[in-house]
Amino acid sequence: MADSEHQPTRRGASPFPEEHADARADAGRAVRDVGHALIGHHADTATIEAFTAELRRWAATLAEGERRQRVIERPTGDWGPAPGDGHEMFSFDERPISGRASPLGVDPRIVRDGDEVVAYVTLDSAHEGAPGRAHGGVTAALFDDVMGFVLTVEQQPAFTGELTIRYEAGVPVHEPLQCRVRLAGRERRKLFIAGELTSDAPDPEVYARASGTFIAIPSDLFASAAKGGA
Repeated sequence: MADSEHQPTRRGASPFPEEHADARADAGRAVRDVGHALIGHHADTATIEAFTAELRRWAATLAEGERRQRVIERPTGDWGPAPGDGHEMFSFDERPISGRASPLGVDPRIVRDGDEVVAYVTLDSAHEGAPGRAHGGVTAALFDDVMGFVLTVEQQPAFTGELTIRYEAGVPVHEPLQCRVRLAGRERRKLFIAGELTSDAPDPEVYARASGTFIAIPSDLFASAAKGGA
C-alpha cells in the first residue's frame, strides 16, 4: 500500500484553535513564497548566506517544540457531509500538495463540478524541471492529491494503490492550469479515478492524463494504518 494518504476535511476542522491554524497557514505560505523567490530570482552570495543563517536559526527554534502526533490529532476519517456542487473544497492544512500550511504546496483552488473535482492552479518557479516546464514529479503529485478529493465526494477513506501518468506535452509554469478528475469505476475495495491536466482556457490543451487505483479502508482504521494496522 502506498504511503500517500487521503483524508479530506473542511477548512476549520483543525486540531488547533482557528487563530493558531491561520498562523500556521500563513507561515506555510511564506515558506512557499521563499522557495519560489530563491529559485526564481538572482541574489548575491552575501544575501543568500545571511538568509540561510536566519533560516537555520528559526528551524532550530521550531524544532525545540514537542513533536506533533498526527495519529492523535486525526484518529479517524471524519468526513462530514459531501460538498455541494460548485462548492470549494478543503482538506487538512498540512496536506503536502493542497494544504494551506504545507511548505510543499502548490496553492490550488479546488471545486466540485458535478461528479468531477477541478483544481485551478498555477505552478511556480520551485516546480520547474526543464526550462519553462513543471517537473514530472510535481505533475504526478498534483494528480494524486486532487484525486483524493474525489474520495471526499464519495465519502470513502482510501490509500493510493497505483498511479499512472501519461505526459502528452510539457506542463508550463507561470500559466493557469486545470486538473480535472472523476470516479471512473469501482470494484470491491478498489476505486478507479481518472483525469486530465490542461490549460485553463476555453479550448484547453491537454498536458497530461492520469489514472489511479485507490484502496478503500474503514474510517476507523485511518490512523491505525499509520502504525501498520491496515
